[in-house]
Amino acid sequence: MPLITVEPCTFALFGALGDLALRKLFPALYQLDGAGLLHEDTRILALAREAGSEQQHLAHIEKELRKYVGKELEETIVQRFLARLTYVHVDFMKADDYVALAEKAGTEQRLIAYFATPAAVYGAICENLSKVGLAENTRVVLEKPIGSDLESSRKVNDAVAQFFPENRTYRIDHYLGKETVQNLIALRFANSLFETQWNQNYISHVEITVAEQVGIEGRWGYFDKAGQLRDMIQNHLLQLLCLIAMDPPADLSADSIRDEKVKVLKALAPISPDGLTTQVVRGQYIAGYSAGKPVPGYLEEENSNTQSDTETFVALRADIRNWRWAGVPFYLRTGKRMPQKLSQIVIHFKEPSHYIFAPEQRLQISNKLIIACSRTKGFPCV
Repeated sequence: MPLITVEPCTFALFGALGDLALRKLFPALYQLDGAGLLHEDTRILALAREAGSEQQHLAHIEKELRKYVGKELEETIVQRFLARLTYVHVDFMKADDYVALAEKAGTEQRLIAYFATPAAVYGAICENLSKVGLAENTRVVLEKPIGSDLESSRKVNDAVAQFFPENRTYRIDHYLGKETVQNLIALRFANSLFETQWNQNYISHVEITVAEQVGIEGRWGYFDKAGQLRDMIQNHLLQLLCLIAMDPPADLSADSIRDEKVKVLKALAPISPDGLTTQVVRGQYIAGYSAGKPVPGYLEEENSNTQSDTETFVALRADIRNWRWAGVPFYLRTGKRMPQKLSQIVIHFKEPSHYIFAPEQRLQISNKLIIACSRTKGFPCV
C-alpha cells in the first residue's frame, strides 16, 4: 500500500503527442497506476494541436506506451490506464479551444496542468486556463528549460505568476525522480564514514557523467534551440552537483534542501571568456555506427540546418568557492551518440601521503566511490 494519501484528480497533459510525453510522461503515469498511486477516479486528458479522431490519437499513444515500457507491461494495468485517457484537440494559443477543455475537465476534481510544451507558450496557456475558469485551485507543472537566458526565464515565470501563485507552481526536473538521485542524500548524510571525508581534505576531484546512445531522434526543432548545455547541464547535471556538494540541510523538507542547493550555486565560480577555451569543450556527433547500425551525423538529421553550431556534447570544469570544496574540480560531461548509455558520479579520493607498498603499484591505490544505476533494473548501486 502507498504511504501517501491518494486523491482523485484530473491530469491535463499539454503536448501529449510530443516526444517528452510519449517517451517519458505516459510511461511514468502508467508506472504510477501500476504502483497503486493513481486514484481509481483519476482521469488523464491528452491535449495536443493535432486534429483527427480521438481513437486514432489514443491508438498512437498506446503504441508508444507499449514501445517504451516494453517487457514490464502488464495487460491488466494497460487496459485500466488506457481507460483513463481522453484526447482533446486544443490549439494552445486560442482561447476558444479551452471551452471544450473546461467541459472535459469539469470542477469535481483538482486539475493538474502539465506543460510538456515550449516555454514560450506557458504564459498563453495559463491565461487561457484562467479565462475559462480553470485556474482556481489548479496546479501547473513547468518543464525545463524555462527560457533561453535569465531575461527570458524571468519573462516566462512572470507570465505564469499572473495566474498561478508560487505554491501552486511546480518546476519539474524529472532526473530527480531516479532512484539513485533520491538516495544521494541518504548515502551522504546517513553514513559518517563518507560525510567525515566529504571535503577538499580527502577528495581530489569529482566526475559527473550522463551519456546517451541515442541521437536527437526527430526532435530537431526543440533540440537545436536548446543544445546539450541548456538541455542537460544547467538542470540535470547541476542538480546532481548540488546534491553531491551541498552541506547537510537542517531537515528533509523541500525548503531546507533547496536552501542548501542555492548556497552551492551561489558559490560556483563564473567561467570567464578566457575560460571558455580551457574549461569547456563543445562538439557535435558525426555520421557513424551505433549498436552496429549506420546513423547520421547531427547536421544530417531530418529537417536539420547544416550551418548549426548547436552542441550535442559538452564537458566543463566547475569550481565551488567555499571551505568544503576549495581546489576540488567538478567535471561535468554529457552527450548524445555516445558509445554507451551511462549515468554515474565518481568521487576520486586523494592518495595517502606516505606509501609503503611496492612502488609499481602506486597508481592503483587511489580510491573511488562510483555511484551509478544498474543497467538491468535501474536500481542504484555503489
